[in-house]
Amino acid sequence: MTTLQTEWTEQELLASHPVEEPLIAGGVRCHGGFDHDGAYVSPRTLNRWPAIDAWKQRRAEQFGTPLLDVDLASWPGTYPNAAQARHLIASSVPEPIISTLTRIGTVEGFGAMIRYSVLPDFQSCFEEDTRGTAMAHLAGGLFEAHARDEAGWGEEGGHKQMWYAARQTAVMLERMGIPVQGGAPDPEAMRRQLMSRLLFDDIDPNLQLLIDRMANLLLIEVSAYHTFAWAEEVLSDTALVAGEGEAARLVSYVRADESPHVEYLKTVLSEMRDRTFKAESGRHVAGSEVVGRCWERSMGESLGVRREQNLAVTLREVEHALAGNPRAGDILEHFHALGTIRPRPDGSWVKSAA
Repeated sequence: MTTLQTEWTEQELLASHPVEEPLIAGGVRCHGGFDHDGAYVSPRTLNRWPAIDAWKQRRAEQFGTPLLDVDLASWPGTYPNAAQARHLIASSVPEPIISTLTRIGTVEGFGAMIRYSVLPDFQSCFEEDTRGTAMAHLAGGLFEAHARDEAGWGEEGGHKQMWYAARQTAVMLERMGIPVQGGAPDPEAMRRQLMSRLLFDDIDPNLQLLIDRMANLLLIEVSAYHTFAWAEEVLSDTALVAGEGEAARLVSYVRADESPHVEYLKTVLSEMRDRTFKAESGRHVAGSEVVGRCWERSMGESLGVRREQNLAVTLREVEHALAGNPRAGDILEHFHALGTIRPRPDGSWVKSAA
């Protein structure tokens, strides 16, 4: 059994490496910084990485199962792809690319909401011991570190500030077809929506919703991997994008910061999958059934309806940017020709010959 440290305090998991130079983005001091060699150092990883590595090793020794994972190579690429993005920029139609980056910033800001997740008493939910696990540290630093990474903390900027100017968000959301309304959301409507996600009648609802939220968040992070690679490629083209590649370097820092998010989420979901759930009815349910069913649903939604919605949103942005352009038809057709998929007249999507 591993002798690595598996019990950590919240203060330890939120601790950062000392840096020689801070990261400044858009005039805002952001998290992370640069060491004496000029290499970027992600925030709050002094102990978080060693902790995640220890939890992963301990789980593997206990259960001998592979870590829950996603084949990145099999995941759909970013739309528009890099060639399409360069074509739009070269055609003096950069707005859809700016909107794509703004959407990322919006999602990054929402990531801070994870700190408000309602967590159950994990030991009462599982037959096996939960001490010294990543799941036991969700409320003890992991969720808080994730939230601070995404939305910043105090005067320190996070990914939200690194990605976009907040003043653009309302206009962009309206163009995407998402109404911006004031006032608080309807609590009863939110409750009904949450309850509709439950797959088991006799397993703690808060635990089921937590698994659902983490599965969806992990798949967002996986999708973001491709988006970050796309953004780095597009923004590093100094012939089209000003700033001598600084924007691309900023994206690379965000991508480095996201790595511990992916790994702790995979670890927690694997820990739960490998254990035995204790249902309120007294029966025992294999974690592979509970986590497996939730994971399959999240995968189906991510690759199905959610992807189609994102494609439609992006296409609307392109068409909006081309409205009134005398070359709109030619630009749009070449845009489609450069892609691996293109829309049909009925709104569905088909693989392109490109």
